[in-house]
Amino acid sequence: MENSHYKTTTLILTKLAYPDNSTDANMSSSRTQTVRLPIFVGFFLVFSALTTTVYGGGGRNQTFRWNEEHLKMQRVRGLLKKINKPAVKTIQSSDGDIIDCVETHLQPAFDHHLLKGQKPLEPPERPKGHNHSESNTEVSQIWMDAGDSCPDGTIPIRRTSEADVLRANSISAFARKIRRGVRRDTMSTGHEHAVAFVNGDQYYGAKASINVWEPSVTDPYEFSLSQLWVISGSFGNDLNTIEAGWQVSPELYGDRHPRFFTYWTTDAYQATGCYNLLCSGFVQINNKIAIGAAISPRSSYSGRQFDIGIMVWKDPRHGHWWLEFGNGLLVGYWPSFLFTHLQNHASMVQFGGEIVNSRSKGPHTLTQMGSGRFASEGFGKASYFRNLQVVDWDNSLIPMNNLHFMADHPNCYDIRAGKNNAWGNYFYYGGPGRNYRCP
Repeated sequence: MENSHYKTTTLILTKLAYPDNSTDANMSSSRTQTVRLPIFVGFFLVFSALTTTVYGGGGRNQTFRWNEEHLKMQRVRGLLKKINKPAVKTIQSSDGDIIDCVETHLQPAFDHHLLKGQKPLEPPERPKGHNHSESNTEVSQIWMDAGDSCPDGTIPIRRTSEADVLRANSISAFARKIRRGVRRDTMSTGHEHAVAFVNGDQYYGAKASINVWEPSVTDPYEFSLSQLWVISGSFGNDLNTIEAGWQVSPELYGDRHPRFFTYWTTDAYQATGCYNLLCSGFVQINNKIAIGAAISPRSSYSGRQFDIGIMVWKDPRHGHWWLEFGNGLLVGYWPSFLFTHLQNHASMVQFGGEIVNSRSKGPHTLTQMGSGRFASEGFGKASYFRNLQVVDWDNSLIPMNNLHFMADHPNCYDIRAGKNNAWGNYFYYGGPGRNYRCP
């Protein structure tokens, strides 16, 4: 067996050393000299000769790239192992999503060192003046269309794939917004907004019903979203936000469906926080809603309109920030210890649309906001927010005073406010992006 190994190594080396079919005498001499080499030395020489002969000088670069890619995939699989928890049941959604039913105490939130070994909290008291019937009860999620559901004691989690992670600019950027995700001024590094906001007081929550559409997103690294923000801190490195609504994000989800999403950060989108359940943070308690899953049905132009109710509020007893979706479905909470400024209260509440324009130095993007129509088109055509409210210090929902409106680029996306008995404070917003007024 040992002679066989030496012979194999010798023949390969001889062929490489004498590519011009040299004489048998030379080949014999080569065998005589090489057969005395240890096996591992022979293999090393084979590898070196192959690299030099077949690949030339570029072999080292290819080897380096292979090693780099291998290490990257190891990191991706390590991240997926951390995010994707063992499931007691798996549901295949018709839109391609895989929904894992994960035991509540095994969800990603409980990887946090301050939550290890704990169980989700009991639901708190809703704010005074809360009315479940304001939400559109017909809105659901696609994964539930077949009538399947997760059992009690579990929560539905959209499974993250290798492709999801690899679409991000980097592994560290996966599931994170880039910095400056809140409207502060008109120079927002590619982020454009049409929003309503209040500030200058202490706020303990916010509520609105948000019209659901499927806007066109023309670049895979752009997004279009409609959400509410609960904000505290400065717009420097200490910004705290809690965010919830719907978004179309090809980079994050791999498609262009509107999806229910959440987000949080405590350092202005730098190192803390993430979308949905893609890091330790948000604690989900509901087995009927999958954060990150597609919403259905959607509104249609001059057709039926659908909206989702979103409410975020601070539990006055324990200080955690709770999230309600739709017709009174309590989704879960952000523990107060995640935050700095938001441990106390919010200093600003914001509602509206946001898009990313990756063509900041060329023609404006065609990515749509809302329905893709300007606010002036009104009901059934333009997208809307209605029944805007905030939660005060007494845990009461109240209408907003001194509501401000801002569109960064009104020729591309605009906003128009209104107020009536049925919808309270409301506004229409959105637009098509590039057009003759927005070149």
